[in-house]
Amino acid sequence: MIDLPWPMLVAAGLIVTLAYGVYGLTGFGASMVAIPLLAQFFPLRFAVPMMLLFDLGAGLLLGLRNHRLVDRGELLRLAPWLLVGMFAGITLLVRADERWLLLLLGAFVLINSAWSLSKHRAPHRSAPRGWAAPAGLVGGAFTALYGTGGPIYTIYLARRLADKTVLRASIGVLIFCTAIVRLALFTGSGFYHQAGLLVLAASLLPCALVGYFLGSGLHARLPSQRVMQAVWVLLMIGGAGLVLRAFRS
Repeated sequence: MIDLPWPMLVAAGLIVTLAYGVYGLTGFGASMVAIPLLAQFFPLRFAVPMMLLFDLGAGLLLGLRNHRLVDRGELLRLAPWLLVGMFAGITLLVRADERWLLLLLGAFVLINSAWSLSKHRAPHRSAPRGWAAPAGLVGGAFTALYGTGGPIYTIYLARRLADKTVLRASIGVLIFCTAIVRLALFTGSGFYHQAGLLVLAASLLPCALVGYFLGSGLHARLPSQRVMQAVWVLLMIGGAGLVLRAFRS
């Protein structure tokens, strides 16, 4: 049994459904949507490993169908920096005060959401190879901390890979591989020993599946750009709430 008030359980179900609806619609963004909202109800050290289980399920559901299109050179260039960043991130998640973790997440969500709302189409400019180091380090740290590092290394890869099909395949494989590494790090750190985490994840799995299939079904019917604009506004509100919680705690 899950010892949670029903309103909290319903809220968690709605958040997970929304997050994977966005994932089904756009192909990314589940943790970016879910973690700032789940953190309003659960400790980060509970919400982050729980969302990872859904991310792994989504990765298996989608499969690595386009793995032959992956640019292995770019992923190998990012890999060592990602691993260093992820080890730094898991160290912070284990040792840092929750208040500072909330403040960092809130600031990151606010900045990323504001940037996503204001960005406009610009001509493709190639990034130098050296940018793999900061993109991997920062992206890896945020991936381990919150599962939200994807946008950081996506920006780098988008400046390196002009072919959108290769870009999408490379990002998909990278996210799935980092999820496997995170699973090992979280298991070794004891996060999955928390009471009720696995039971709650199993209870919310149908919400993730419903959201994913709804989003996939609406992919051809709804303008994903408009949907994401609404999501970024929602996340700005959630990010502001996290910052306020951090200052009040």
